[in-house]
Amino acid sequence: MANIGFISLGCAKNQVDCERMMYRLQEAGHVVQGDLPGSHVVVINTCGFIDSAKAEAIDHILLCAGLKADGHIGKILVTGCLSQRYQQQILEELPEVDGVLGTGSYTRIVEAVEALLDGQSVFEFESIDAPEEETGRILTTPEHYAYIKIAEGCDNRCSYCIIPYLRGKFRSRQMDDVLYEARILASQGVKELIVVAQDTSRYGIDLPGHKRLLPELLRELCKIDGFRWIRIHYVYPDEVDDELIQVIAQEPKIVKYLDIPIQHCNSKILSLMNRRGDGAFLRDLFHKLRENIPGLVLRTSVITGLPGEGEAEFEELCEFLAEQKLERVGAFPFSPEEGTPAAEMEHVDSDTAQARAQAVEAIQSRIMDEYNSAMIGKTIDVMVDGFDEEYEQFYGRTYADSPDIDGRVWIASEEALVEGNFIKVTIDGLIDGDLSGYVEE
Repeated sequence: MANIGFISLGCAKNQVDCERMMYRLQEAGHVVQGDLPGSHVVVINTCGFIDSAKAEAIDHILLCAGLKADGHIGKILVTGCLSQRYQQQILEELPEVDGVLGTGSYTRIVEAVEALLDGQSVFEFESIDAPEEETGRILTTPEHYAYIKIAEGCDNRCSYCIIPYLRGKFRSRQMDDVLYEARILASQGVKELIVVAQDTSRYGIDLPGHKRLLPELLRELCKIDGFRWIRIHYVYPDEVDDELIQVIAQEPKIVKYLDIPIQHCNSKILSLMNRRGDGAFLRDLFHKLRENIPGLVLRTSVITGLPGEGEAEFEELCEFLAEQKLERVGAFPFSPEEGTPAAEMEHVDSDTAQARAQAVEAIQSRIMDEYNSAMIGKTIDVMVDGFDEEYEQFYGRTYADSPDIDGRVWIASEEALVEGNFIKVTIDGLIDGDLSGYVEE
């Protein structure tokens, strides 16, 4: 029996993988602990998607290297996307690392940890296209919400994206397995279920029948007692059909919030990036969604400085965002990822791409100011998320806010609030750009 510490970086999908590794180790008799000091092995589950994520992962590896040198921890095992992408380089350039596991080998976590404890080296990279293996999880989110990953990998092959090379082809989990896990989560007190995958919209196309099963899956999830909110992330715009729109509109448990990454609106750039659709298609889609789903909040992500983006194309993107007034927008400067087709294409320098991302953020800030101003005076349902010691206030989220991505609602209350409960809050102002209000008696 050994003490195992964990660091989980990157997206919610990576977090789910980390929770599964923790469960396997606990089931094998090891102790999964919250603090790194005293760990016989520290597992660093990394992201390797863009430069900033790679830098963050390396910073954490170096942090652990320092703890190891001082005798506070034992072995260091690197897993996740960075290890898959830079297999041999990690061991060569970071000699403090004792082992690496690829994304297709994280299910071998128990064997890897025990090999390290026995003084052996670990270097394992099994197929990234293998089916997902079902197992339990140790939740690292607050008890009242959890992510559920319904598929792994991606077949879209956007020319700027490294994910298919790190995570493999698209593989859906069996619906019965997803529903079984969802029922367990509900029984554990989870009230908000967040559906994730690299591409949730194509769920089911690789299963017998080759049918898009997301609407059916959502209907079945809504039948499970305990869930109050079901939230959908990472839906590709060209896969939003009438059936999915109808399910979102009709099922009261499905929050009227949809995460649709568009990346850009210019047809030339989208074509170069191997994305489907254009600005006219996106306008029609957003109009159709808003017309059929009252109160819908739309989240998207855009990339500035993509190959083919000159001043005219960037201006088109800005005009599109100002016109559409999407409630939630994340802007990211283009990061040319080695091994992807886009990295070989001509593009603007990083400073220009960063400046354009900041310009998009300025546009979005004005849109958010309008959105927040329109909320003042309204009484809304808020899920209590916790208490902030610095502000000395409780905080929560509306249906329009996904955890760790969107904003908060600051709650003035003379009584202690229970994390995970739903309360009525009357909005009366803003704190640092977030809504604030008081509990409605």
